[in-house]
Amino acid sequence: MRLTILGGGGFRVPLVHGALLGDRAEGRVTQVVLHDLDADRLSAVARVLAEQAADVPDAPEVTVTTDLDEALRGADFVFSAIRVGGLEGRAADERVALDLGVLGQETVGAGGIAYGLRTVPVAVDIARRVARLAPDAWVINFTNPAGLVTEAMSRHLGDRVIGICDSPVGLGRRIARVLGADPREAFIDYVGLNHLGWVRGLRVAGRDELPRLLADPALLGSFEEGKLFGTEWLRSLGAVPNEYLHYYYFNRETVRAYQEADRTRGAFLRDQQAGFYEEMKRPDAAALSAWDRTRAEREATYMAENRDAAGAGERDADDLSGGYEKVALALMRAIARDERTTLILNVRNRGTLSALDSEAVIEVPCLVDANGAHPVAVDPLPGHATGLVCAVKAVEREVLSAAASGSRTTAVKAFALHPLVDSVNVARALVDGYRAVHPGLGYLK
Repeated sequence: MRLTILGGGGFRVPLVHGALLGDRAEGRVTQVVLHDLDADRLSAVARVLAEQAADVPDAPEVTVTTDLDEALRGADFVFSAIRVGGLEGRAADERVALDLGVLGQETVGAGGIAYGLRTVPVAVDIARRVARLAPDAWVINFTNPAGLVTEAMSRHLGDRVIGICDSPVGLGRRIARVLGADPREAFIDYVGLNHLGWVRGLRVAGRDELPRLLADPALLGSFEEGKLFGTEWLRSLGAVPNEYLHYYYFNRETVRAYQEADRTRGAFLRDQQAGFYEEMKRPDAAALSAWDRTRAEREATYMAENRDAAGAGERDADDLSGGYEKVALALMRAIARDERTTLILNVRNRGTLSALDSEAVIEVPCLVDANGAHPVAVDPLPGHATGLVCAVKAVEREVLSAAASGSRTTAVKAFALHPLVDSVNVARALVDGYRAVHPGLGYLK
């Protein structure tokens, strides 16, 4: 079975490869094709993968290419983890927004819109090429903003593109661990959009254990989200939000923390990973240990500004292990081998959430089998959550429209309608600011 990884020179690719090395069953991935536009980054990651596989018999064959069509031909699965504009682009997204007094995070608010406007045209081109060159392939999208990009690709690939994210997995794992339950045996009642969802229940052997957590302030305050949001707010909601909702519920504090930080998250990762790739230019560099050291620092500093704003302290060691690669492998196994499982995924709504239309991509538990991912029926969201989900989905639709039409007016509308952008004049300044720093947004006229 052949897996193509787009963004194959990306820093997190060894996580996926490491998960593949542990899969010894029939029908496993035997070929991995790494595609990237940057040959030096491809070479660096290929060295890490070679060291990972050094003592593993029958490890997948790894090849690299900068030719997209070559990478796609013959693929059974396509894992998309591209970053249009690189980390330099992310750092610029953050800074332009912060200079105007609004959030510039990678996927939330103004930064997410800018990233989407850069990424959607490229993702659509990839989807069209997959449909032409590998029509039977399944596309697993991790490219951010994951829900928006998955919806853009679904217009050309239908249900054969599925978005994944590790945030709901990590959240469910933390709740189960606090409750003394095995995460593998728990059903997580989670619903929303990517980076905009809530855990409303956690069922073990048919019993919802979340009320027990919400009723115990000490237990509720003992894990990441309890520290981040505060127990009083979680009990008021009657649910546990995805950590990214901190940007909405505590926006003023978060923007201030980001403005006061020495560097934005994007700038930190840009500089950190530049050091890693520079080190990989030395033939004698120990690739795997250098990558692992850089990865550990990356994970430990994740959402550091939010935790500082909330006084949440350092991340727990158990939360530093990532997880999106496990979701990707479980998804591929379920489809390729018809190993039925339940995963939280980004898929087309199909009537699951009545407040949204059928084609809207949402993030919900899905039953996965050889025919793909099928969203599980969920109860309606409460009014406050429905309002936020509908508002952000409306913004995503304006982004898709702007990317398709090249309309600056529509792009301004996308920014202005976002709940975290507080003025139409700011929205206009954002569009002009992003066009000035991103040549790829020159298509907005």
